[in-house]
Amino acid sequence: MDNSSVQQVQNFLLRFESILFEAMPFIVLGAVLAGILEEMLPQRLIARFLPRGNTLAIVLGSLLGIIFPMCECGIIPVMRRLIRKGLPLSCCVAYLLAGPIINLVVLGSTFVAFSGMEKTMEPNGQPSYQMGGWWMLAMRGGLGFLVAVVTAHIVEWQYRKYGNKLLTPLTMPTTLMPEDEAEETEQRRPPEQRLFNIADTALHDFIDITVFLILGSLLSALMRGLLTQEMVSDLSRNYPIGSIGLMMGLAVLLCLCSEADAFVAASFATMRPAAKLAFLVLGPMFDLKLYMMYTRVFRPRLIYTIFLSVIVQVFVYSYVTHLLWEQYAPYLVSASLPVPTVP
Repeated sequence: MDNSSVQQVQNFLLRFESILFEAMPFIVLGAVLAGILEEMLPQRLIARFLPRGNTLAIVLGSLLGIIFPMCECGIIPVMRRLIRKGLPLSCCVAYLLAGPIINLVVLGSTFVAFSGMEKTMEPNGQPSYQMGGWWMLAMRGGLGFLVAVVTAHIVEWQYRKYGNKLLTPLTMPTTLMPEDEAEETEQRRPPEQRLFNIADTALHDFIDITVFLILGSLLSALMRGLLTQEMVSDLSRNYPIGSIGLMMGLAVLLCLCSEADAFVAASFATMRPAAKLAFLVLGPMFDLKLYMMYTRVFRPRLIYTIFLSVIVQVFVYSYVTHLLWEQYAPYLVSASLPVPTVP
C-alpha cells in the first residue's frame, strides 16, 4: 500500500472517529433520560397536562419534548398508551413528530455540532455563510414545530372523517382500565427494581442508537472521502433542489437518532445550510425504522398521510429557507475573512 492510500485510510478513520466521539456524550445522556422517563413517568401525567381543545392541545403537544425528552423510538410506545387513554390523535401525532426535535438534548447537540460553522470558508477562500449553532438550533426547532403542527391538523381532519379506522386494534381508545391498574402497580415497585429497569432501558436504547450512528458515521466519512468540499459546495449551490432531495433521502435511509444526526450533517461543512436543515428535520420524523414501527400503531392510510405531509412540507420549507438564506445571509452572519499576516 503506497503512502497516498495509507493517508486516505487515516483520513477516513479520523473523520469517522470525530463524528462518532462528538455524538457519543449526547447518546449516553439521551439513553439515560429515556430510561428514567420510561420507568418514572406516569403516562396519565401527560394526559392530564394537555388541554382538550384541538389547536391548543396540538401546540402544547408539539412542545412536550422540552419537558419529556425522548428519542423518536421511545415516543411511539408512550403515544400509543396516550391514545388508548383517550388523548386526541392529532395531539399525540404532534408530540410524535416534534418531540424528537424540540427537546433539550437534541437542541443541545445541534448547537454543539454547528458551533463555529459560520466561520467556514469556501475552497476559494470566500465566506461560506453557513448557519452557526444558534441559527441551526432555531431553524431546526422552528421548522420541526411548524411541520408537526400542520401535520397534526391534517391528521385531525382525517380522524373526523375516518375515526378509529386509522388505528390498529392495539392502539384504539378503550374504556377499560387495565393499563391504569398496571401503572399503579408499577408505582409500588422497590427502588432496586426501578434502578434495574432504568439501566436496562438505557442500555437497550444506547446499543440501538449506537448501531445506527456507526452506520451513519461510516457512510458520512466515506462520502466525504469521495466528494471533495469543492464538489459538495458546487452541487448544493448550483443544484439546491437536488441537494435538498439528496439529504432528505439520506435521512430516510440512514435511520439516525435525532440525538446524533447533527454531527453527521455538520460534517458536510460547505454544503448549503438548507440541505443540512432538511436532513435534520426529516430524519426524526420519517425513516425506514420509524415506518416499520408506525405499522404497529397506525393503519396505512394514516401512515401515508403523515409521511406525505411531512415530506412535502420539509422540502418546501427547506427550499424557501434556501432562497431567503442565500439572499440575506451576508447581513445575518458575521463571517470574518482571515486576516493576512504581515511579513
